[in-house]
Amino acid sequence: MQFDWANFYHAKSGGLILYGRALGLSHCEAEDVLQETFLALMQLPEPPREPEHYCLRCFRNRALNHKRSLWRRLTREWESKRWFEPSADEYPSERLAMRRLAELPPEQRETIVLKIWHGCTFQEIGGLLNVSPHTVAGRFRYGLRKLKSQLAQAIEQEQDERQRNEIIGKTPAWLASTPFVAKA
Repeated sequence: MQFDWANFYHAKSGGLILYGRALGLSHCEAEDVLQETFLALMQLPEPPREPEHYCLRCFRNRALNHKRSLWRRLTREWESKRWFEPSADEYPSERLAMRRLAELPPEQRETIVLKIWHGCTFQEIGGLLNVSPHTVAGRFRYGLRKLKSQLAQAIEQEQDERQRNEIIGKTPAWLASTPFVAKA
């Protein structure tokens, strides 16, 4: 039986690039690792029993090996300010969420991406990262708690700023209704 690698690639490539970004690769580096991963997968004599898990594991291993190069590390640190490339149809709230995700510790960020975007269970993530499922659940819970707190704080600050701008831009009603008193 022949495995349909082309459809598998199209279904998983976007998520794997995001995972590469969560692992600290630039967008271009994540694309390179994605290509290397699929070339290796297509050269297997037979498809793996669990293609999704095998692909994630293969991608992760290749991404971590890729990060070990000094020159690539320097490039990655320089680009880290733009963790995700913005797109033209991106909402400010999306940009804020991506920035906050990038600020999480790498273990929490990786766990959140694997759980939400790849649909992995805590057991699967634990096997992938060589940690217990309880550790994975903790990383996920603490990471989401930090994200929720940071996003709520940012939204609150934005609302306060908007209210200040409204007050500065308008004359308060009580001041507008005060009659003008002329000097005697």
